Amino acid sequence: MRRLFALLLLLLGTSVLADENAWIQEAYHKAAIHEQIENYSNAIKSILPVLRAYPSGYTVNLRLGWFYYLMGHYANSIAHYNVAIKMAPSAIEPKIGLLLPQLAQERYSEVEQTAYKILKSDFYSYYGNLRLSVALRKLKKTELALKVVNKMLILYPTDVTFLVEMGLLYQQSGEKEKAKAVFKNVIILDAENVTAKTYLDK
Repeated sequence: MRRLFALLLLLLGTSVLADENAWIQEAYHKAAIHEQIENYSNAIKSILPVLRAYPSGYTVNLRLGWFYYLMGHYANSIAHYNVAIKMAPSAIEPKIGLLLPQLAQERYSEVEQTAYKILKSDFYSYYGNLRLSVALRKLKKTELALKVVNKMLILYPTDVTFLVEMGLLYQQSGEKEKAKAVFKNVIILDAENVTAKTYLDK
């Protein structure tokens, strides 16, 4: 029970069990409503009072990392995800979130480092592996990226996203026939896939 209570304290930066903290619940509720209608600016405003009260709160920094990413404010997003990681070093979710603004800013070496940290805890993390393969492709580490993609396709043989990654990697390495074969399979699974159609139309 003590460990569970300590986790609750970590998540919100305060005890969620006290009636006096009902305003925190309301703040998150308002933020969720604004998120549903894609009003991310107001979502942020809704939970800023929580941040001011608990600047090291895990959940508030995790949510702000996500909202700032959706707004395209990548530096702010990274800053808040890093606070969440500091508060819960073993947690995977803030690291998964951090990959998004890092990719958006084309910080591929940092994506690679973050992804490997995720894989230490969860070797088959879907998004950890997917974003790692993208970063490795961008860094021209084609062979490493193919190993990641092949590993995941053993688990998800018809996953279109990983198949597209494979096609792009074969294209990058100059293996045109292999790329063509992969993209043909992608079209079978997803007839409107833009990447596959663009390649095959060439």
